[in-house]
Amino acid sequence: FIIERLNVTTIIIWLRSEGMNSEALLEKMVEACDDKRAEDIMTFDVKETSTVTDYYIICHGNSGRQVQTIADEIKDQAKDLDIDPVVEGYQEGKWILCDLNHVIVHVFHGPEREYYNLERLFKNGEHIDSRQ
Repeated sequence: FIIERLNVTTIIIWLRSEGMNSEALLEKMVEACDDKRAEDIMTFDVKETSTVTDYYIICHGNSGRQVQTIADEIKDQAKDLDIDPVVEGYQEGKWILCDLNHVIVHVFHGPEREYYNLERLFKNGEHIDSRQ
């Protein structure tokens, strides 16, 4: 079989090429966050350093309900694009992770974002301004 000759990198490149362009998906998810008034939206390009995803988005809301509303908008926009996101942490509304394969969105309640400080993980210059 040809499949036996494929390596992990080839499979990842093939999976990333399926469906919507990851840059377009990033923009759509940033818009979804912004539409629900998420604060301090930060995006990180990790295509060169991660085999898990292409981009991370980190943002926060000022209440548990706002955090859930942001996540709801992300889920709705994803479903409009025929993407079925994996969502974790929704019930608590403190830190919701929305995994859309090419883009992973972390939606925090303000104090939790400050406490966990995920931005510190991106020290290789991956931060990008997606609102250019």
